[in-house]
Amino acid sequence: MKINHSILFILLFFLVVSCDKKRVFDQYKSVGNAWNKDSVVTFDLPKLDPKKFYNMYVNIRDNDDYPFNNLFLIVSLEQPNHQVKVDTLEYVMTNPDGTLLGDGFSDIKENKLFYKGKQQLTQKGAYKIHIRHATRQTGKIEGVTLLPGITDVGFRIESTE
Repeated sequence: MKINHSILFILLFFLVVSCDKKRVFDQYKSVGNAWNKDSVVTFDLPKLDPKKFYNMYVNIRDNDDYPFNNLFLIVSLEQPNHQVKVDTLEYVMTNPDGTLLGDGFSDIKENKLFYKGKQQLTQKGAYKIHIRHATRQTGKIEGVTLLPGITDVGFRIESTE
């Protein structure tokens, strides 16, 4: 009976791994129980084929402690020539009734948030991604210092082929 369970587990493992053929890079970093506004999450990207096109995503893991409907991020793409392209992004994180969007069976949800599509990284050298939150309370200029409910920040690159 144990052999059948082992074979089933191995088959499920290969099924899950093989379904993710487009993944080129996928990494998470923990920010603890609350994401500090001064905490910049940085990812060193792998060397990519300059002739291919890629879709890029910011991944967020959050839980029921997240108090807002939206999430504001500042994402910077640092190129090998040290030029930096900066985008300010807004993502909806909850349904109208306040329940969290994202995938997951428990109170932790995983969100794959679109960043850039059909990108070529043509310069030779190391690229970096820097992500920080820029969430503010309505009517206040000062940003939220500690953003509760965000536990991990990730970055994902997928091949368009």
